[in-house]
Amino acid sequence: MYPVTAARCPLVIAHRGGGGEAPENSERAFEALRSLGIRHIETDAHVSADGVVVVNHDASVDRTFHAQGMIHDYAWNDLKRMEGISGQRMLALSEALEAFPDMYFNIDAKSDAVVDPLLEVIATHRAFHRVLIASFSEKRLMKVRALCPQVTTSLGTAAVVRLLAAAHTHSDAAAWGVPGPKRGVRAVQLPEYQGPIRVVDRRFVAAAHRAGLAVHVWTVNDEADMHHLLDIGVDGLVTDRPTLARQVLMERQVWRELPPPGHVHAPSRRPRD
Repeated sequence: MYPVTAARCPLVIAHRGGGGEAPENSERAFEALRSLGIRHIETDAHVSADGVVVVNHDASVDRTFHAQGMIHDYAWNDLKRMEGISGQRMLALSEALEAFPDMYFNIDAKSDAVVDPLLEVIATHRAFHRVLIASFSEKRLMKVRALCPQVTTSLGTAAVVRLLAAAHTHSDAAAWGVPGPKRGVRAVQLPEYQGPIRVVDRRFVAAAHRAGLAVHVWTVNDEADMHHLLDIGVDGLVTDRPTLARQVLMERQVWRELPPPGHVHAPSRRPRD
């Protein structure tokens, strides 16, 4: 099962593979994490014109590659030949899962169109035990849960708002319709602030834990912020600076390297509607 917490050691979850230290969402970045003993990769999934699931944050290639246009307008053969601005090339998710069997993948499903091919790739690689699927869209995540009950998911934005309401009213999250572990939801992932308003505090963390949810906060790149969030009990730091986060945990004497995923046999075919 995908680890959303670790005993006595908060998780370091490398945002876009640790995009502040290596080209984001690249093989080089993932290799760097492996060398640090960090096993959690946060990444993003889009689908090409011919149905290949690729790892890239933006819907377009403009910012990170010497090319222009939307990923869904390119075939995979064209995408894999593009040169990245830092020399990287785009990865298919299947390539990442094959090259890094010892890593966990926190995957943001960036569109409705990517859901079915994403689940097919995960099933093909028997990787349900090492994948968490995230999205801002709670509706999209509801589809994921319906199609694939065995995969771990986080909360979408609408459900996060309901959890915040439960925290501020000291009431039961289930009464607000917040899905929990029985439905495959095992984490809430959100920013520390929404505009000028702090949303992650001790009260929120306690409410999430009562609901059986780990709290992962993004995107935390400042050392003082890391210490503050750890002090209030969050379970994971989503960061562009995984080396710094690891250093902070070492200073607090709570760092430890997680064991790699064990091999688990997934169902031979994905559940259907």
